[in-house]
Amino acid sequence: MARFAYTPLLPLMQQQAGLSDAMGGTLAAVNYAGYMSGALIAALIDDPRWRSRLYLWGMVLGLIATALMPLAPSLPLWALSRYLGGLSGAAGMLLGSGLVLGFLMRAGKRPELGVHFLGLGLGIVVSALGAMAMDQLALDWAGHWWGFVVVGLPLLALAVWWRPPVPPPVTATSTATAPDPRWMRWMIAGYFCAGWGFVISATFTVAIVERQPLLRGQGPWAWLLVGLAATPAVFLWDRIARRLGDLNALLAAFALQILSVVLPALSGSLAAALIGALLYGATFIGLVSLTLALVGRRSPGNPGKAMARLTLSYGVAQVTAPALAGAMAQASGSYLASLWLTAAVLTVGMAIMGRLRALEQNATA
Repeated sequence: MARFAYTPLLPLMQQQAGLSDAMGGTLAAVNYAGYMSGALIAALIDDPRWRSRLYLWGMVLGLIATALMPLAPSLPLWALSRYLGGLSGAAGMLLGSGLVLGFLMRAGKRPELGVHFLGLGLGIVVSALGAMAMDQLALDWAGHWWGFVVVGLPLLALAVWWRPPVPPPVTATSTATAPDPRWMRWMIAGYFCAGWGFVISATFTVAIVERQPLLRGQGPWAWLLVGLAATPAVFLWDRIARRLGDLNALLAAFALQILSVVLPALSGSLAAALIGALLYGATFIGLVSLTLALVGRRSPGNPGKAMARLTLSYGVAQVTAPALAGAMAQASGSYLASLWLTAAVLTVGMAIMGRLRALEQNATA
């Protein structure tokens, strides 16, 4: 909620609060600067008790970040909110994923993150439905944000009640297990590409649709489709990975996400926008959950720390991509160039996954 409410509310803030394309992209970049700061903190902390505490504090911080947005039409205040929201996102995505994966491995369960990442898709669905419901109430941009604060209160209570148990202390034996450095470098590069593909659509999906004269008013529906596709997709990608292997599943996810970006670039039709939204929702969550679970399983002693190190590259993409896309849109009046650039970056990511697959095949030959 701290992250995804921004996407359906971006056009409204541009209309009512004077937010420009460039500043909209900059605020998204600030959010991911907070996310990257949180990833850095997570990468430096070994004590499992502190990781559990920071996870809990991060959930509270997400609600505080949401409540800061409607206080005033102030760019510094919005930037502070987006930065704190980024820290909250790192707690949920990295500390939470590490706690859940570690719990599953200790309990002898299948070490997959599908159920945990269900929250991503549901967060998008709730943000889209909430924005549409508050549109019907004729609330202004600030009223929309206050509405999400109200929605977030029971979600925070559930997150606190159902939080993962505190893991046992890390032993010297468990910390010795780590992924091969060369394999990790390739994975970091590929995850950077995935981060670029994620953030452009996550930030601008609604704005891109609303910018099309024939599609005005349809943006929240596209965002809703993203969430509806993402929610069941987490389980589907787990099944695909079991059948085909993790890297083959990642190759397929990259290919489909490239298609999700190219479709709205080729056509301004509603069909292209909606199919692109469906494919994006179904693939971004697979790229994240499969990659984090794969790296976490290769670092059983402290999976959250390994995930955090990997995510620093994802964070670099999340900071640079929306700021560049917003500036390009402001200069050209269109998001078309940023869509083609994103497709090119995702193609590089797909090539890297192919390289990783070749390395693993050579290692087992």
